[in-house]
Amino acid sequence: MPEKVNLATEITASFVVFLVALPLCIGVAVASGAPPELGIISGVVGGLVVGMARGSTLQVSGPAAGLAALVAEAVLEHGLATLGVIVLASGVLQIGLGLIRLGRMFQAISIAVVQGMLAGIGLPLMFSQAYPLADAKALGKPIENILGIPELVTSTLGDPQKAIAAGLGITTVVLSFVWKKMPGPVARVPAALVAVAGGMAVASLPGVQVTTLQVGNLLASVQIPGPTQFAALASGSVLTTVVTFTVIASAESLFTAAAVDRMHTGERTRYNSELIAQGAGNTLCGFLGALPMTAVVARSSANVQAGARTRLSRTLHGLWLLAFALLLPGVLALIPISVLAGVLVHSGWKLFAPEEFPKMWRQDRGEFVVMTVTTVAIVATALLEGVLVGLAAGIVLAALRMSQTSVRTSVEGDTAKLVMTGNATFLRLPKLIDALDTVAAAGMPRMRLDLTGVAHWDHACRSQVDEFVTQHRGADVRVELLRPNTPNAPTPPGPSTSEPKPTPDGSPTHVPGPAAQWFYLDPTPAEGPVDYTDYTDSTASTASAIPTEEYGRRVRMR
Repeated sequence: MPEKVNLATEITASFVVFLVALPLCIGVAVASGAPPELGIISGVVGGLVVGMARGSTLQVSGPAAGLAALVAEAVLEHGLATLGVIVLASGVLQIGLGLIRLGRMFQAISIAVVQGMLAGIGLPLMFSQAYPLADAKALGKPIENILGIPELVTSTLGDPQKAIAAGLGITTVVLSFVWKKMPGPVARVPAALVAVAGGMAVASLPGVQVTTLQVGNLLASVQIPGPTQFAALASGSVLTTVVTFTVIASAESLFTAAAVDRMHTGERTRYNSELIAQGAGNTLCGFLGALPMTAVVARSSANVQAGARTRLSRTLHGLWLLAFALLLPGVLALIPISVLAGVLVHSGWKLFAPEEFPKMWRQDRGEFVVMTVTTVAIVATALLEGVLVGLAAGIVLAALRMSQTSVRTSVEGDTAKLVMTGNATFLRLPKLIDALDTVAAAGMPRMRLDLTGVAHWDHACRSQVDEFVTQHRGADVRVELLRPNTPNAPTPPGPSTSEPKPTPDGSPTHVPGPAAQWFYLDPTPAEGPVDYTDYTDSTASTASAIPTEEYGRRVRMR
């Protein structure tokens, strides 16, 4: 039976989500270099449009801190007017990806790359917001912001008003960490709301001159893109930004959906439907000239913890945002910028999640390297380039692990032996070549290459082995090659004839002709000296007719 819905609980949950979303919408907009009204518009769309769509039931969408650095870069490079077109095109692309059912594709990305991406977003976000936290302007790129922190501290300590602003921001960060430990129902009040209320009270005191939020008319801030803005889509750099927005926003939304599904026992997310819903929301946001949106963990977890069970709560939170911005815009002008920066510094720390690095080190050191490389690459370059580097590192790690190969060489009597097991790919070619050189350097009259333990070998390794055998066969050296028992094994080289020769038990089998240098061997691995039968008479027939599962495994060359 469907779960009974408590309307009062849904309304209460929606108001809790609204209290968490309001400072985040404004803070993300400010951090993105955009007017705060655009952040509120995106939050409204995330509630009223995406909230009513099918896909996920309880996750909440709006402007995300994870995209703030990317949006700021886009605004700086292409201008605020072009941002709407970029967001609109990203939304259309998301809808297309959902319609062709690629929503689950984003689940195939390595978790190490995802965590590295989040850390690479969070670290620059913290350092960039350290400047408005002290009523200062960020310098620009992440590396510049990081290197400029000592000077920022010095200038803040030398200016009493900046010191007050920094105090408010630092208090906000501390509250964000410790507020959940407060006793009883007090802990249920969002820490961001407490920080905003406290900051407004301090900012209203006589003698305090900290920078506060300036919010304009919500409807007047709507900027519908025109032909000039749409013409910017012909630019390669703009199209690159569109793709970046699409990938990051889609991945963040669907990763959030997977995380939210683990928080409750209700209806599971339909990934393709959710991707279409996110695309519809971003298309409308772009049409209104607002910020891009994604599903957001902070708001979604607040929704679940408040007891929500249906889409009603997340839809209503958008209604509260719209009513507050239209009816009480003057209240927003009392909020200190440093408090909003403190909220985002805390969000950046949660995205960075430093505790995940030692945890990943203990679990899988290879994945730790991928995670670290992704983070460093994003901080050093940009989000898209860093993610591509991380994906490349993840692919290399997977290829190396799929190429686990053991190669052993030894000399027994007059035979130099090589035994190889595992997966032989081009990545292990240097190791194979060294082993073959060792076998050749032994100078024995017989060589035995046992590859029966190889589960897979690619063209590069197969060609290397065949070339080695061809080069070293001769009158004084006999090379015995035991090929892997793989389907569609390649037919050994050598001329052939056309007539069959029966085996002693009467079963039909075929062997090379008299001119061939390949001989049939017993498929059982040899133990000690073996008396091989040499079929070289004129009635021998084609090698191609020999059963692959036997002939392909045991042949030797002379």
